[in-house]
Amino acid sequence: MSECTHDCSSCGADCASRKDPQSFLEAPHRLSKIGKVIGVVSGKGGVGKSLVTSMLAATMQKRGKNAGILDADITGPSIPKVFGITGRAQAGQDGLLPAISRGGVQVMSVNLLLENETDPVVWRGPVIAGAVKQFWTDVIWNDVDFLFVDMPPGTGDVPLTVFQCLPVDGIVVVTSPQDLVGMIVGKAVKMAEMMNVPVLGLVENMSYFQCPDCGGKHEIFGESHVMEQAAVYGIDTVSRIPMDPKIAGLCDAGQIEAFEGGWLENMADKVERA
Repeated sequence: MSECTHDCSSCGADCASRKDPQSFLEAPHRLSKIGKVIGVVSGKGGVGKSLVTSMLAATMQKRGKNAGILDADITGPSIPKVFGITGRAQAGQDGLLPAISRGGVQVMSVNLLLENETDPVVWRGPVIAGAVKQFWTDVIWNDVDFLFVDMPPGTGDVPLTVFQCLPVDGIVVVTSPQDLVGMIVGKAVKMAEMMNVPVLGLVENMSYFQCPDCGGKHEIFGESHVMEQAAVYGIDTVSRIPMDPKIAGLCDAGQIEAFEGGWLENMADKVERA
């Protein structure tokens, strides 16, 4: 028998390793204490995934839980900006230390490691995936009850790395009202199913505009189909976030933790039960 190359894709041998697939789970930093790991995903960009991640973390913090955000969107990081976190992450004797927001949310993002936040990250996929793993293995997460992973859009290297290497307890899928985005939701949900990760809920961002004068709700992007999408994929928890200039203003000012509105309370309940 020829020597094993550990490349099962080109091997026809019926060995034990093929019958019992190897786990790719990575151990967190030895000093980290992490409860549940929740991925926040979308099938395409621009639907508000980072906003939902930030609001969920802030909601948990307001509930008296310790929340953290692992910003896995390496080439398009925005989490530090919406929390008003500036400067660079600090390294302790034993590892990297996450930045802490005003409200106590722990954050690690590539923008906290760059000399200038506008410097582009021009890396190939495997290097980006490696950086995400290091945010798990080299960062000391201090007593985090819920670690939210803000993933880049799509079903490429980083989502695959997160699903395989981190013990993800469930994902929240973010969408918007357009039919095209609804089609993309299916890709994110089916990828989670392939990786045996539960889908906790569906969040429709920019769902409607509520007039401040008459109180009426106007569906700017057309009729919402989020409940239909949820039914197709057997998702029982749905949240809808309106188009609200106040939310955008808080993000621009780095004060997302000050948002007011119970749009994600049911999703936070579902996350707590994950």
